[in-house]
Order: sequence, then structure tokens, then C-alpha cells
Amino acid sequence: MQQQMQDMMTTTGYAKPADSRDEVYDSEGQIRPHWKYLLESLESLGPEAMRERQKKVSRILRDDGATYKIYQQPEASQVWQLNPVPLLIDSEEWAFIESGMLERSELYNLILEDVYGPQTLIKHKVIPPELVFSSAGFLRSCHQLKIPGSHQLIIHAIDLIRNPSGQLTVISDRCQAPSGAGYALENRTVMTRVFPSLFRDSHVHRLAYFFTQLRLKLNDLNPNGGLPRVVILTPGALNETYFEHVYLSNYLGFPLVQGNDLTVRGGYVWMKSLDGLKRVDVILRRVDDIYCDPVELRGDSHLGVPGIMGVARAGKVVIANPLGSGFLENPALYRYLPAIGRHLQGREPRLQNVRTWWCGDPDDLQYVLDNIATLMIKPCYRKAGAYSVYGPSLDANKLTAWKNRIKRSPYMYVAQEYMPSSCSPTWHQEKMLPRHSVLRTFSVAGEFDYAIMPGGLTRVSLDESAHVVSNQTGSVSKDTWVLASEPEKSVAVKAEGTLEETFSIQQELPSRVAENLFWMGRYAERAEAALRFLRTVFLQLNRVEPLPQSSYRILLKGLTQLTMSYPGFAADNEKLFANPESELYQLIQDRHRAGSVAANLYAMLRSAEQVKEQLTSDTQRIINDIGDELDILRSTLRPGLWSAPEEALDPLVTTLLALSGLVQESMVRDYAWNFIDLGRRLERSLQMISQIRSLFVPCLKDEEQELLVESLLLSNESIITYRRRYHCQPEVGKGLDMLLFDASNPRSILYQLNKISKHLKQLPVQGGHLSAHDKLILEATTAVQLCDIHTMAQEDNNGVRTLLDQLMARIQRLLAATSDALSDRYFDHTAGPQPLVRNTFWQDDL
Repeated sequence: MQQQMQDMMTTTGYAKPADSRDEVYDSEGQIRPHWKYLLESLESLGPEAMRERQKKVSRILRDDGATYKIYQQPEASQVWQLNPVPLLIDSEEWAFIESGMLERSELYNLILEDVYGPQTLIKHKVIPPELVFSSAGFLRSCHQLKIPGSHQLIIHAIDLIRNPSGQLTVISDRCQAPSGAGYALENRTVMTRVFPSLFRDSHVHRLAYFFTQLRLKLNDLNPNGGLPRVVILTPGALNETYFEHVYLSNYLGFPLVQGNDLTVRGGYVWMKSLDGLKRVDVILRRVDDIYCDPVELRGDSHLGVPGIMGVARAGKVVIANPLGSGFLENPALYRYLPAIGRHLQGREPRLQNVRTWWCGDPDDLQYVLDNIATLMIKPCYRKAGAYSVYGPSLDANKLTAWKNRIKRSPYMYVAQEYMPSSCSPTWHQEKMLPRHSVLRTFSVAGEFDYAIMPGGLTRVSLDESAHVVSNQTGSVSKDTWVLASEPEKSVAVKAEGTLEETFSIQQELPSRVAENLFWMGRYAERAEAALRFLRTVFLQLNRVEPLPQSSYRILLKGLTQLTMSYPGFAADNEKLFANPESELYQLIQDRHRAGSVAANLYAMLRSAEQVKEQLTSDTQRIINDIGDELDILRSTLRPGLWSAPEEALDPLVTTLLALSGLVQESMVRDYAWNFIDLGRRLERSLQMISQIRSLFVPCLKDEEQELLVESLLLSNESIITYRRRYHCQPEVGKGLDMLLFDASNPRSILYQLNKISKHLKQLPVQGGHLSAHDKLILEATTAVQLCDIHTMAQEDNNGVRTLLDQLMARIQRLLAATSDALSDRYFDHTAGPQPLVRNTFWQDDL
């Protein structure tokens, strides 16, 4: 069997790498025992089945909205990449990694306490003071900043490789806001769906215990007593790992907030929610140190909360990880870590780190300058634009340039021995290939010690010549399976607080989220109305008998008025009326034209991205489908190619209807649902008013008027009901009865007004009197109910229906005022923080 598996690996293109260790083979070239079952199972599947599994992995990740943003490609996020072959770790080796990680997390916690406390490491000359005080990660204002409990470092992550000699080696520590735990959980979820029996039979350690401990720890950090209010602070949807922030928010059950969702008042941090300010007790931050407080740190930051550091120092809010922990990510610490371990723990760390030279030390500097062509050069402080350099890849000119750069600011750089990481089997180019891999594993502080995630996030470089394994350079991820040899840990978690208290916190909705939901609903409805009207226009233009000229012109002008895409057909451009195709296709495809279908849908997708944590997985899948359908439509729909272009719009209309159905049938009736449906109802009312003013106000001959009434009924899914109800040709009066006055028709204006009124009653109010938006909707509803349908349908001496136009204009103004009143009352429009004095320190080219 051993020989069969080796033959299989050979025939599938897998070859043991010459310059690095391989995770499958031992030092004698034999397949390690814990890999045998997996390899046998994959061999039995064959290439075709593996290809299908890879497609399924990609589909699930795409449906889940799992993305990762590469900053060199700013246009869009890419779907998270997961290789279907996991990295396996046996229980014996994991025991060594786990104990080493426990020891290392404790050590880094002690370093954090010492550097911002007694500073014995400096006083006893274990580390030079320049290492601390020259580091951009060291924040003087965090001196003596303490959080409750026995640990200051709450979450810790390390990147681990196996070097060519087979030794496990740490190449980096992540201590500010370690990313990857959420992606590891998503990878595990996907793999259990793609290989359910293989996963079950492999007896893999579960990840849930780690996240249970994380939730418990965050709740335990509460400094203010009572039921804690914990939030996750994200930089926003443009951040590279935003999907993970959303994923953790949903999994842990904590609200996801941005900097301007929070404010400092009266010595506390508050969340700006719909029904007022809510005190925040604990913040799990995903924002780097220097961006967290524009008052005391980086003055141009819009990601943090002004004054939050003062509240943290006063002990009124706990930030995990604490501000200032970014110092621990300085790789120059590796130069002194054995001595630090002996000083703080009485022993050197069990997990060795890569050999490091700090250029701030004169002897190390000289060594680096003499050997730069064989070393990896790294900045001491991670920031945008900072990157590692592989010395052997530099030519003579670049080597000289780097030497000069290091000499100018030696304390800013370290050099590290380059050691290729071990390779693990990776399904690539439809065969199994060895690729360099890096394991990131995580720890979270408990009451007395740290809990370690059994496994973690493995990354592999698909480029076999790559010297750095990073998602930003195109690497892909793997699930990491720690094979169990003992019973799993389990913990029963009792919910804190009463049911009423817990429900109250769950109901809280940040104002920013409410606004994005509101506009998500409006943009979706706006795009659907435009698509429906465009579909009707194409149908009418392709009639067997040509449209009468007056109906033709009014219909096209109505499209411009509906989409607000002026000048368009409203300019009375005869060439445009003679050849309307180019204008019609622009209104579908041009994302840069205000009012177009593409522009509205991209705006809806942006709003949806901002509120991912509020959407169900099915809703997220439909939103992805909308983006896909729009891309297909923009790339395939061309003038002259479609005999029935309205059919090309059907898939997008259907997907938008699916979104509407999911919102109605899947969302809990809380504030989030109120605002998304409020946006839809308000926008549908405005769209209907625009169509009535365009098509019903002008008076034409009977046959011409019938075509316009028919068009309006068609675009609003009411033509069949009209025929069944009235048994006659379309008429303005009866059309108004259906689309304006019929409270049972989900497309009528009165129906929308009644729905809006109900939603407004569910929103938090101050006092017992009617609010401004309540009064506006009451006035609009009353105006519709009091008017006479026959009077509205009558033609005046000027050949138009002036009273109808005046009524529609009045309702339109009232609805616009309602939108403004909602915005003023519930949405946040506070300006971002403005520094009084420019802080240039953080803008220096570090």
C-alpha cells in the first residue's frame, strides 16, 4: 500500500521538493502515517471528482460572499481561495505546537505588560531602549494602560513554517488585530460540506471551542458591570478582510460597527443607535493602533473614535487587543527573544523563531550590509506599502539602493535568514503538486491561561518560485486538520442576563446600518422599476403595428423622467427619437450614468456590502447573483443583436424579485427589516408617481391613450388583474383606480402609503405626539383618500389632467420630505473629526 500511494503521488505529478521539507514524506522518503487515509481517499476519487470538488468549493465560497481584497487590485474584492487538500497535523506534533504556542502567548503577554509598565527589560539591559522608543508601534500614551484580568494580550497569532532541517520555526507574530480566525472557520465549514464523510472519518479536532472561549473572554472583560455590550470595530467594507469582520460578527453575535458609529461622551464610549446612545463596554478591534484615536494618535484617521484612548485609560471601556500591542509585532524582538524568555519566564521559548539581525545594533548592521545579498530584508513596522525584500533577487543597483536606505534609518529594518517553508500537497492545474505553506494558528486568553485553536489558517503559494507566502501576493488557503487522539473539549455556556436584556441589545441598530439598509431598499426598487419600464418600452417598440407618434414620444420621455437621466428623450432631440437604441442601451449598461440600471444596482451592491452582517446567507447569494447577472447583461447586450431585447432583462428582474421575496420571508421584523422595506415602499411610491405624471397627465386620443395606460399597467404587473376586474380596454380612470386608490394592490400608491405608515409606527419615537414624518405620511394618505377619481381623470381646457398632476406633485413633495425627515431623525450625518493641529509624525515615511 505504501508503494501504491507513492506511485499515485508520482503519477499525479507530485514530486518531493529538493530544497525544502515535505509534509507528506519523512526524512527517509516514506509517506507519514497520518497522511495515508487522506491520500487513499483522494486517490479513489480521481482527477475528475477532484475537479468537481474544487468547483463546489469555489461555488460555496462565492455563495457565502467570502472575499478578500488585494490592494493592488482596487476595483473589487476577489472570492476567497480555498484549496481542497487540507494540511494534516498529527496529535503528537500538535501537542508540541500547542504547548509552544501557550508558552509564547504567555511570554508576549509578559512583554506587553513590561514595556508599558515597569520596563524591566530595558532597566536590566535585556533589550536596548532604542528598540522600544524608536519603534513606531510603541505608543507612549499607552503607558500603564491596563485591562481587567490576568492577561493584557487577549488574542495572539503566529505564522509557523517547517524549515529545511524539519524544525518548526516562527516567522512572525500578530498581536494588534490578528486576522484569519474567521477565514479558518469558513474554510472548515466549506470542507465539511465538500468532504463530509472524509472529514468525519478523519477525527479532526473542532474549532468551536476556540470561538466559545473568545466570546466568553470578551464578555468577561466588561469593566462596568451588568450585561456587557460588546462590539466589533471594523475599518469598513474596503478593508482587505472585511468578510471576516462580518463573519465573526454573525458567529459571535456582536454588532459590527465603524468608527463613526461610536462617540465619546461623559467619559464613556457610546454606540449611536436608532433609539439613542447605548454605552459600549468592550470593543474587539480590527483597526490598527494608530488609527484608533485621531485625537492622540494619527490625526488624519477616519477609522477610529476621537477620545477613545482617554476612556480606555480611565478603565471605562476595554479594547481587545489593547492599544499599543502593535509593538509586539516588531520582528526586531526576535533578535533578543531568547534573552527575554530567560528574563521573564526563566527559559528560552520552545518554539524557535527565524534567525534575525536588527540593523539598529551596530554589529548586526555591519553583518547585514556585508551579507544583504543572501538575506530577507523586512521593515520593523508594518504599514501600507511596506514589504519584505528577498536579497538574492536584487541586482547590484538595487542592492546598493537598499544598503543606502538601511544606513539612513537602520533602526527601521531587520534582516532575517531566508529559509524556504515545507511543501504540502496542493491541487493545482488539475494535479497534486508540492507548494510552500505557512500555518497561522491562534490563541485567546482565558481566565488562567490561553486556549489554542486546534489547527488554524494555512496558506500556500501557487507559484513554486515565490519567496513570500501571503494572500496579498496571490496565495491561496487550506483548511488545517489536527487529527484527534483524545476526547474533544466541550463547554456549556450559560447566557448572561435576562431574556429581555438580551433581546434589547439584539434590537439595537447603528444609525449607519439603518441608512444603508434604507438605501439598499430604495436602489433595488429604483433599478427594478427602470428595468420593468425598459422591458415595456422594448415590447411596445417591437409591436407588429408601429406606435402612434404621440404615444411613442410620451413613452420615451416618460423613461427619461422615471430614471432622471436627463437630458435623454426630454430634450426633444429628433435624431434620438428616430434612433433610440443607443440611449436605451446606455440606460441599461452605463454604470457611470446617473439613473441607469447599472448605476442603481452598483449603488445597491455597495449599500449591501456595508450591511453584510444583517443579511441571511440566501440573501447574500441572491445579491451575488444580481452582480453576476448585471455583468452578463453589460457584456452581452448590444444594439442590433437582440430581436427581443426585453427578454435579456428578464433574468435580472427575476433575481431582484427573489431578493424582494427573501427580504419579506426571511428577515426578522426588527428595525433592519423596517428600514429596508421603508426604502422600497417610499421608492415604489415615487416611481409610480413619476409614471402616472408622465403617461396619464397628457390627454390623447382614445387609442393612443389606451396604449399609454396599457404600458403603465404592464410595467407594474397589473394588466391581467385589470382585464379580469373591468372587462374593457385600458382607461385612465380605471387605471387610476388600480394604481392610485386600490389599497389591496401591492403596486398602488395608497398601498405603499399604508405600509409606510405601519413601518413608521414601529420606529422608536420621543414623546407621545406625532413625529414630522408621521404627519407627512398622514397628510399624503389623507390627500389620496379625499380626492375623487372621476375628477382626477377629467381633461381640462389645456388638454392635460391638471388636477391629477397637482395631486401627484403634492404627494411627491410629501414623500421627499418624509425621506428627509427620516434621514434627519434616524441617520447619522455628523462630520468626521477635524484635527486642530496637523500631526506630522505619523505622516513621515517610516
